[in-house]
Amino acid sequence: MAVSTDFADHEGIVFLGFNRDEGVLVDFDKFVKSYDVRGLVGSELTEEVVTCFGAGFVDELELTGKELVVGHDMRDSSPGFARAFANGANQRGANVVLIGLCSTDMSYFASGKLDLPAAMFTASHNPASYNGIKFSRAGARGISLDTGLAQIRDRAKNFLESGIQPAETVGTVREMDVLSQYAQYLNQLVDLSSIRKLRVVVDAANGMGGLTVPAVLGGNPNIELVDLYFELDGTFPNHEANPLEPKNLIDLQKKVLEVGADMGLAFDGDADRCFVVDEKGQAVNPSAVAAIVSRREIERVRKLGEKDIVVLHNLLTSKFVSEEIERNGATAIKTKVGHSLIKDRMAETGAVFGGEHSAHYYFRDFWGADNGMLAAMHVISELGSGALPMSTLAAQTTPYFASGEINSTVTDRPAALQRVREVIGADLEEQFDGTTFSGSTSRGWWWANIRPSNTEPLFRLNVESNDQSLMEEITQLAVRAIRNS
Repeated sequence: MAVSTDFADHEGIVFLGFNRDEGVLVDFDKFVKSYDVRGLVGSELTEEVVTCFGAGFVDELELTGKELVVGHDMRDSSPGFARAFANGANQRGANVVLIGLCSTDMSYFASGKLDLPAAMFTASHNPASYNGIKFSRAGARGISLDTGLAQIRDRAKNFLESGIQPAETVGTVREMDVLSQYAQYLNQLVDLSSIRKLRVVVDAANGMGGLTVPAVLGGNPNIELVDLYFELDGTFPNHEANPLEPKNLIDLQKKVLEVGADMGLAFDGDADRCFVVDEKGQAVNPSAVAAIVSRREIERVRKLGEKDIVVLHNLLTSKFVSEEIERNGATAIKTKVGHSLIKDRMAETGAVFGGEHSAHYYFRDFWGADNGMLAAMHVISELGSGALPMSTLAAQTTPYFASGEINSTVTDRPAALQRVREVIGADLEEQFDGTTFSGSTSRGWWWANIRPSNTEPLFRLNVESNDQSLMEEITQLAVRAIRNS
């Protein structure tokens, strides 16, 4: 007999389901995050749990008798999880289109092109012991806790407790290969046929870039690809598939210098984020990429006759990004940080492009979804259409000085914020995705954003200024105040 075990704590409900087969409680709150599912394989995510998510996804989106897409990355557990999810979906009467090995943006392509909901099995840049699910509604529209993921979680929990009651007509499974269509579509969006010859090093980190990069760029005679770690291996034997960590760029930087490449590209595990390295082996700030792509997308749609052009940027991108958007005659709209939030704002505003400081880049012509490969193609086109080296392009689009994100453990957030308020000497204070202080001195302007983590007792600090010493001064003041040191 199934046992219902909901427990409330001082912050709300903790969603625990009883695994009938193994007789253990499953804490759904540990692996159902704000924008996706992500947890430890075996102890948190099992095939039984995943089967229940498949059933819950179908019921929440009312997909009985309809189709949905399921894809997966190269992690050892991913194929089994994809089949388990399909099984759960079939039991509730949905028909599954299995697209097999794919990057996350390939799953968005399938969702958009076929106009079907999708589930992608990946844990992105997390270590090999993790896996997860990224959900999309038809047309690659995001699903977060506020827009359906909480309900999918609750349905999965109930199915885990009570079992899945099969629909009157169980669903079917068919397979589809979308890689060639995906590659063709991206090459239609960014034409690289007439660029100058470039040598490009790509570090796929044994992730899905090893599949997508050769398909998208490999046939171009103007691009000499030098590959690093293209073998698909979910154990990540060479380094973590997280280019946001500087240590994971070292191999790429060395190879760029070794072979005299024009640039380098680093993809994360599911290849939806891309980081750029210049010909000197220096990492290019994602804000610089956002500025370059913004300018190109504004120019492209203006040539098509568009007049009221909108571009999104989250509040942590460099001030130069919004300046560049406005300088090129478009409207810059600041958004909060977060995948599904930006997808929703893309749809609401009709924005042609959106950029995040974390190297997520969103495109209206890609159903408003993020696509690191497409951003990389824009940078390649920009570099290959002129004579300037990548380092110069980066310098032109990174004129200001930034601290990068600094995390501090904080137990009393209001007190820490008040200490910052008392010492930082801000002219303005804005409550938008945390607190942003801003001010100016005889040396120049500055801003500092402090955001609380949703999952940990942390404050995340980001500071920028047009004067390096001022940026460093504000950063030191804020860090000392936050840490009360």
